[in-house]
Amino acid sequence: MAQLAPPSSIPIQSTPPRPVAVIDIGATSVRMAIAEIHADGEVRTLDTLVQPVDLGREAFDVRRFSRGTIEKVAGILKKYQRVLQEYGISAPHDLRVVATTAVREALNRLAFTDRVYIVTGMNVEPIDEAEVNRITYMGIMPQLRTHPDLADGRSVVVEVGGGNTELLVIRSGNVLHSQSYRLGSLRLLQLLDQANVSVARRRILLESHIRRILDMIVEEVHSDAMIHLVAFGGDMRFAAHQLLDGWDGTSLAQLSTDRLIEFTNEVLKLDEDAIVKRFGASFIEAETLGPALLAYSMLAQAFNQTHVYVCDTNLRDGLLRDMAIGGEWTAEFRNQIVRSAITLGRRFDFDETHARNVAELSRKLFEQLVAEHQLDQRHEVILHVAALLHEIGLMINVRSNHKHALYVIRNSGLFGLSKSELLQVGLVARYYRRASPQPAHEGYGSLEREDRVIVAKLAAILRLAIALDDTRSGRIREIECTREGRQLVINVPGVDDVSLEQIAMRQNSGLFRDVFGMQVLLRSGR
Repeated sequence: MAQLAPPSSIPIQSTPPRPVAVIDIGATSVRMAIAEIHADGEVRTLDTLVQPVDLGREAFDVRRFSRGTIEKVAGILKKYQRVLQEYGISAPHDLRVVATTAVREALNRLAFTDRVYIVTGMNVEPIDEAEVNRITYMGIMPQLRTHPDLADGRSVVVEVGGGNTELLVIRSGNVLHSQSYRLGSLRLLQLLDQANVSVARRRILLESHIRRILDMIVEEVHSDAMIHLVAFGGDMRFAAHQLLDGWDGTSLAQLSTDRLIEFTNEVLKLDEDAIVKRFGASFIEAETLGPALLAYSMLAQAFNQTHVYVCDTNLRDGLLRDMAIGGEWTAEFRNQIVRSAITLGRRFDFDETHARNVAELSRKLFEQLVAEHQLDQRHEVILHVAALLHEIGLMINVRSNHKHALYVIRNSGLFGLSKSELLQVGLVARYYRRASPQPAHEGYGSLEREDRVIVAKLAAILRLAIALDDTRSGRIREIECTREGRQLVINVPGVDDVSLEQIAMRQNSGLFRDVFGMQVLLRSGR
């Protein structure tokens, strides 16, 4: 009889790492990062590729990409595709291709994305500022947590890109403010080209334009408290490599503001050819280096910073971390969105106790009605935020408060929510009372059918939650939903008299009946 090997000698089958890639189509370059995601969620970058492009100059100048530029980008992605094949990356879910400001602002962006798809089969996803901020947050937080001052302190995290400046204010891991500003190195160069000023006045013009944006930033950030400035982006990394001997390029670097200003002054005195020769920069790096560093220097001075932290994190790092968690919104990220919504509500003096009660009841209804609505956790967040903010328009106008709620939410820039998600939140809040969704209503008629159905489902659930807290006493905390034939029964344990809520439920449950085909019955506890 053959002897069995002792347990210790039996090889343990481990899950092999998953090869993935992300491609970032930016204003000045097309960058690809190839990585492997391990079973424990660790992301290990294997390779990076960079190819310069001139998308930003065309997008910010004439608002259109030339045929030659489109073909150049498609050719670059075709070459990247061959590299992906070498790494065994072929499944669509193992590759994410995103485009930022330049593609988003181009009038012929659909022609651009369609041509790329025809040549490569790649789906290019133009992401808005909210998605950029979300991904940036995911990429930057592991770095901030490793530094004691940044982990617990108040940090202004900023990147001056080719088209926009992205800014996050983070305290103890919580996002206090997020904003995108139309300040970028290529936009500044465009300003100089249009002004056609002498070399002596170029810096004066740059400083004047940067200062206007900085005044907005300083006012919105409220810099009374002590802050730390954390900069990331290619131009600041380039400066750090030039000025800091022995920087490994991955850990957080601390760069003196005075040295940064001196280097900026030196760069601004040189033309592109001289920058390439002296510092070994590429031509595109040399073109954008001066304006970007001037913006960083002035920002450091505006916040009275003696030094700036330089971080090697980039958009691709955040994208890879997003892939590692399957694109799901983590509990931490969900909490960031909710905090941002509560902050907005307080600005409009909302009834916070009622709003929180309705939001919590909405969450419980959502969880217990999964079989009926068949929506995912992202939709629960949309419902939760809409529940928190459904009365936000009361401060503007009582009679049309639901319409004002839609407007405020849609234009709020809540952290972590894209424009399409903000529209859904606003519409769910808009339909918290009386009128049912109609094609002629602002925003609703422009939605795809799937999104219209989602809004109707969430609004129907929200109305039930509002009825449950009709007395605004918060006395109904727990609910138990059961289905009896074509009727939804909501039991309220521990509450003997729900007569007032029953009246409100009869008034509020019509949309739920129309959407889900079920009458709603409210029963007191037994």
